[in-house]
Amino acid sequence: MLKTIITAAICHRVIVLIVAIMMTLVGIDALRNTPLDALPDLSDVQVIVKTPYAGQAPKIVEEQVTYPLSSVMLSVPGAKTVRGYSFFGDSYVYVIFEDGTDIYWARSRVQETLNQVNGRLPQGVQPELGPDASGVGWIYEYALVDRTGQYDLAQLKSLQDWYLKLELQSVSGIAEIATVGGMEMTYQIVLDPDKLASYKLDIASVIKAINNANGEVGGSVIEMAEAEYMVRAKGYRQTLDDFREIPLGITSTSGTGVTLKDIATIRKGPAARRGIAELDGEGEVVGGIVVMRHGENALATIKAVKQKLEQLKAGLPAGVEIVPTYDRSELINSSVDNLFQKVTEEIIVVGLVCLLFLLHGRSTLVAVVILPLSILIGFFVMNHLGVNANIMSLGGIAIAIGAVVDGAIVMIENLHKHLEQFSNEHQRQPTRDEHWQIVTEASIEVGPALFFSLLIITLSFIPVFALEAQEGRLFAPLAYTKTATMAAAALLSVSLVPILMGYFVRGKIPSEHSNPVSRLLIAIYHPILKWVLDFPKVTIGIALAILSSAWFPYSQLGNEFMPELAEGDLLYMPTTLPGISASKAAEILQQTDRLIKTVPEVSRVFGKVGRAETATDPAPLTMIETTIMLKPRDEWRAGMDLDELIKELQNTVNVPGLTNAWVQPIKTRIDMLSTGIKTPVGIKVSGDNIEQLQQIGVQIEQVLNQLPQTQSAYAERASSGRYIDISPKLDVAARYGMSLNDIHDVVRYAIGGQTIGTSVQGEERYPINLRYPRALRDNIEKLRQLPVITKSGHYLPLRNLADIDIIQGPPMLKSENGRLISWVFVDIKDVSMGEYIKAAQTALQKEVRLPPRYNYSFGGQYEYMERVKDKLTQVIPMTLMVIFVLLMITFGSSVQASVIMLSLPFALVGSGWFLYFLDFNMSVAVAIGLIALAGVAAEFGVIMLIYLNNAIKEAKAADEYHTQQDLKHALIHGAVMRIRPKAMTVATIFFGLLPIMWGSGSGNDVMQKIAAPMVGGMITAPLLSLLVLPAIYLLIYKKKFNY
Repeated sequence: MLKTIITAAICHRVIVLIVAIMMTLVGIDALRNTPLDALPDLSDVQVIVKTPYAGQAPKIVEEQVTYPLSSVMLSVPGAKTVRGYSFFGDSYVYVIFEDGTDIYWARSRVQETLNQVNGRLPQGVQPELGPDASGVGWIYEYALVDRTGQYDLAQLKSLQDWYLKLELQSVSGIAEIATVGGMEMTYQIVLDPDKLASYKLDIASVIKAINNANGEVGGSVIEMAEAEYMVRAKGYRQTLDDFREIPLGITSTSGTGVTLKDIATIRKGPAARRGIAELDGEGEVVGGIVVMRHGENALATIKAVKQKLEQLKAGLPAGVEIVPTYDRSELINSSVDNLFQKVTEEIIVVGLVCLLFLLHGRSTLVAVVILPLSILIGFFVMNHLGVNANIMSLGGIAIAIGAVVDGAIVMIENLHKHLEQFSNEHQRQPTRDEHWQIVTEASIEVGPALFFSLLIITLSFIPVFALEAQEGRLFAPLAYTKTATMAAAALLSVSLVPILMGYFVRGKIPSEHSNPVSRLLIAIYHPILKWVLDFPKVTIGIALAILSSAWFPYSQLGNEFMPELAEGDLLYMPTTLPGISASKAAEILQQTDRLIKTVPEVSRVFGKVGRAETATDPAPLTMIETTIMLKPRDEWRAGMDLDELIKELQNTVNVPGLTNAWVQPIKTRIDMLSTGIKTPVGIKVSGDNIEQLQQIGVQIEQVLNQLPQTQSAYAERASSGRYIDISPKLDVAARYGMSLNDIHDVVRYAIGGQTIGTSVQGEERYPINLRYPRALRDNIEKLRQLPVITKSGHYLPLRNLADIDIIQGPPMLKSENGRLISWVFVDIKDVSMGEYIKAAQTALQKEVRLPPRYNYSFGGQYEYMERVKDKLTQVIPMTLMVIFVLLMITFGSSVQASVIMLSLPFALVGSGWFLYFLDFNMSVAVAIGLIALAGVAAEFGVIMLIYLNNAIKEAKAADEYHTQQDLKHALIHGAVMRIRPKAMTVATIFFGLLPIMWGSGSGNDVMQKIAAPMVGGMITAPLLSLLVLPAIYLLIYKKKFNY
């Protein structure tokens, strides 16, 4: 069939050229319109349910909100994990779905379930879906800074919430603009208990009066003088005087109406907050986080946001500036530009290699033209599959470039041989018809086998497509682009390449012997091959010894899930001890930011403690997240790299009580949302009792901190929060006509200052809260003396109605699939992850004893490593079977197919030693490089067998195939006299990968791990093809001769 395709393409060459031009134009259009991003979206399909429950302790939030929601969400179709977080005042439930689930279908299923559970939640509690954003949604951050000192944090937050946020929300691609830090202005009504008692008012009566006096209504319309007038009754309380004049519905002894100012002080003040932002160690600021909608173009969205911010600057008060604190577009541009540069360098290198071997410009042009056309077709496929241009997708093109031209190279070189043979036989150049006939014959001779060899390289990536979860999402773009590019090269090799050869490879063609490179290769290879064929068994024995040597380097390699991608910025995420106040957290944040800013390589420091106002940030007040914008590498001190910079930061920021962690921003946010942890290794402890979970976690922390490979280990203090428990005495309350709810009102409002309403001021909204003066409630003794007003006007202390005690309890609660969990966060140093896990497991098995119904498991990247190992173990054997079938189709011989399959392990020898000398760890990236190498090694074997089979076929045709010596002569002719195309295929792949190995820049660290096995394998794979395959061939086929 392939012979027919080649012949048909040559016969209809004009049509093929037109189609090629059309594909080029379509590919260029796809290249221009392909979205750009730094990384593929690695996050799980998840829907977040956030439920505010203001003023409530984590235990109450867990029992009344999180657990009911989590238990119901387990029944949502497609949900695989449900994680719950109960904080002070907020509940977060993360519903993680199976891969491939449409996010909007998932959101609709969760919304349906929420409608069913609303009746089980406390009155007034309303769960809401988080934004339709993924774990990589935080694409841009900024801070509002007042250089004049005229505006306080409340005014800046109002500017952010009611001006910038609303305007930016309209930008295409934005899911949410989240505010972080600042102070929210509230109208505070501070009640005087003595005056409440004198007027015989309780808290509930005051709340009712305030709400009755704050609202507006419409009275339909009235028609007057043939015109329509809309009726409106005004009544929103918008100023302090408005609140002061609210009537309470009673009169004083003098007969005058009692108003709110008679029993309370009304003022403006900040609301309680759970998030603080700080810039450069200079003080608190208000920040904004741009959260991108799922599946949008990150670069285009950031560009639109920047343009909008430029427009909005004109509306800012004098002296107020917008300061960028995180901008992913810098990483996107540097990563994509770096890889585009590498691809360009590879194309140039491949072109020079072809020119060096062929010494014919037009022939080189044929090979080089295939490269951009294959790449453009790859971009066309990317665009239609929804794959954006990122480090991994462009990396797939980068590692494929050397192999893309292999088919064209072999066909061009074969045509050179045929044209040289025609010239030698006829002593003239072929006519036009003769030339096209030679092109057809030369193409048919090697084209079908080359097509299948390129197809084998393409199919060798089947294991990559089988990867699941985060690793699958990471490498799928690479597999798609490499597969699409190689498939395009395979199709072009049997369609366009023969036509281009017919047009360009004509005239005087330099003979192979006139090329000094070819003469040198033949001079070296001929005597070695002659010795190999004289001693084939010795050769195979040496090869087996070399193969066995690979055990040592592979046994010394460490294990890690993925090499860390340097994103250009850093995230500082220390963990503080639980229970710190907001003011102390702000102090620590400013202190650490100031220290970080002293390092010369740091450009800007934007710190956040607690959580931003978004469902995508379930952070407790003990969690600090500081985004560190680094200067460009060319501005760093001499000899400084990222590892040294982190060491210097670690030594600089040495604050007692903090456990430091220096991580990459994007990757860490993805890990936190997908696994719930922020460090590379985490240990999840599961059980029923929060105090027991803490004891086990602290014990694990102590054991791991003794390991020299541990940089830091920190166990969550799951029960180290501080509670003031108020236990009502209902029998005593009954004597005064009070109910449990009346006592709860005192706790909710008099102590907690819970919001009772909203002040509507045009587009802006501000909460109204009510409470007792601070002097009556700022320590436990004063709380016991807190005056409580009964409905009959009696005045008695709270201690008479309730027992008040200080106890220990959880500062926050985490659950997974209905079970309480606690984490131990571990950061490692100077060791691979796999080695660390082994050491940690051994230590924990010796030192830690678990009570019944409790268990611990390793999470984080370790989970991914185990999943990848299991999946590749299943898929690789099936892939090898498919390749074997293709080899049988190619050669029509199970023996020759088996020869190539058995030779593949030899290619891995060079990879093992090269990885060992580079001190690389075994990772998913390295495994993909090895998979790619196996496909290339199979191609080398196919090319060698093509020439050996053709040489024997020619010997039989010339009646020179009767003895073992004839077999050796034919093998030498097929191997030595066709050394040039074999050397060219090796050289194009080897030198095509060198720009990646030599290069630096964003994304290059990951690509090096993929390229390294291929570069190392290019040493042993060609030796196998050139020496071991002829020896095996001789041992198999010499049995046909009788002596």
